[in-house]
Amino acid sequence: MLFSSTTFLFFFLPIVLIIYYNPFVQNRIFQNVFLLLASVIFYAWGEPVYVMLMLLSVSVNYLLGIFVENFRDTPYRKMPIVIATIFNIGILFLFKYLGFFCQNLMLISGKSWEVHTIVLPLGISFYTFQAMSYVLDVYWKRGEVQRNPLNVGLYITFFPQLIAGPIVRYETIAWELENRREDVEGFAQGMMRFAWGLAKKVLIANNAAILADACFANVASLSAGAAWIGAVSYMIQIYFDFSGYSDMAIGLGRMFGFHFLENFNYPYMAVSIRDFWRRWHISLSGWFRDYIYIPLGGSRVNKRRMIFNLFLVWALTGIWHGASWNFVLWGMFYFVLILVERLTGFPEKLGKFGHLYALFFVLIGWVLFRAENVEQAVLYLGAMAGGNGLGIWRDNFESLPLGNLIFVAIGVLGSTPLLSKLEMKNRDKIWWNIVYGVMTVAIFVLAVSAVVNTSYNPFIYFNF
Repeated sequence: MLFSSTTFLFFFLPIVLIIYYNPFVQNRIFQNVFLLLASVIFYAWGEPVYVMLMLLSVSVNYLLGIFVENFRDTPYRKMPIVIATIFNIGILFLFKYLGFFCQNLMLISGKSWEVHTIVLPLGISFYTFQAMSYVLDVYWKRGEVQRNPLNVGLYITFFPQLIAGPIVRYETIAWELENRREDVEGFAQGMMRFAWGLAKKVLIANNAAILADACFANVASLSAGAAWIGAVSYMIQIYFDFSGYSDMAIGLGRMFGFHFLENFNYPYMAVSIRDFWRRWHISLSGWFRDYIYIPLGGSRVNKRRMIFNLFLVWALTGIWHGASWNFVLWGMFYFVLILVERLTGFPEKLGKFGHLYALFFVLIGWVLFRAENVEQAVLYLGAMAGGNGLGIWRDNFESLPLGNLIFVAIGVLGSTPLLSKLEMKNRDKIWWNIVYGVMTVAIFVLAVSAVVNTSYNPFIYFNF
């Protein structure tokens, strides 16, 4: 079930809110149990087969959290962590990477055998990382163990962040599972955040996607100018698609009293690649930093070990996004850039040009990310360099849906903190609150109209 669907907007969400805030039964146990059931229904709506896999993950990690607490002062205290790692990574490997592994093994060995296609369960990478976060946070005493399995279930399956994040750490909402406070102000803020997220998704991302898809589907016939337009369009699409979803998730969580951490901070304003990853998909980069990079020693080790730590994190970051060599290449691309920045510190010497440097390489990275395989990525980058021999504006350019460029342009403007700065400057002024409120209502109406009138509604990160 998509947030940007009529089923969610007009059926699921209103019913959940009415029951959750009903005036007859108001206690935390009822609310948590109801949210858990609603979240299971939300997931089962799109994945009726794999809902049992998700519940198995919840159950096993709940038991492992208890084992961590019970074995804490024994010689076997690390055993539950080992089991948790094997179990969770094993599930990811079986459902996400086994086919990719077998294909490459057949290629290397020269032999072939039948490999059954396994459909990738929705959100498996996200809820698996959250489940691991629970066990690890209990082990490191960042959050108390939950004896009530319903609380663990709610933490892992809570529908706002279940399918496409942000990856919520257990330590950030452990207290709120039983002690959160709902209020009118928080609910209103959540509604406004959801409205703007929906608009980012259906008004900007979906329209930019039409132009990007048209370009990537016709790589061989693209002029250089058309190839650049397609790459920039995808750059806008993926930002507004994923940040829009994160805004909706954060807004929905706020409506129920939960405070999720921010997942984006104007990443296209970055002045280096390291700065970009401090701003983009913050929950994922923070997860790898705190659960893998720092435990391995981070940067507090010798240079050779630091390079290995960076390599491992970026190899895992690439493969986390999908079982394909172009994702591995994408991860290695960022490994090289960040390693060079760490060893030389040259972005600091670029001054204002640091922003252009970061944008250029991020754009190249998105081509690697968007391409269906490494071969298409190479062809597309070649087209951007004029390798198709079509000049800058010739041939296929006129056949592209260039009317969608207006949405790309709006997206470019929306990638800057201009509106945020206006809000910060005027948030205490009555006139601004009225204007901002009217803008939010108008944007929401336009977004809902777009949802009703179009069937083109992909979510990029549902694939991960």
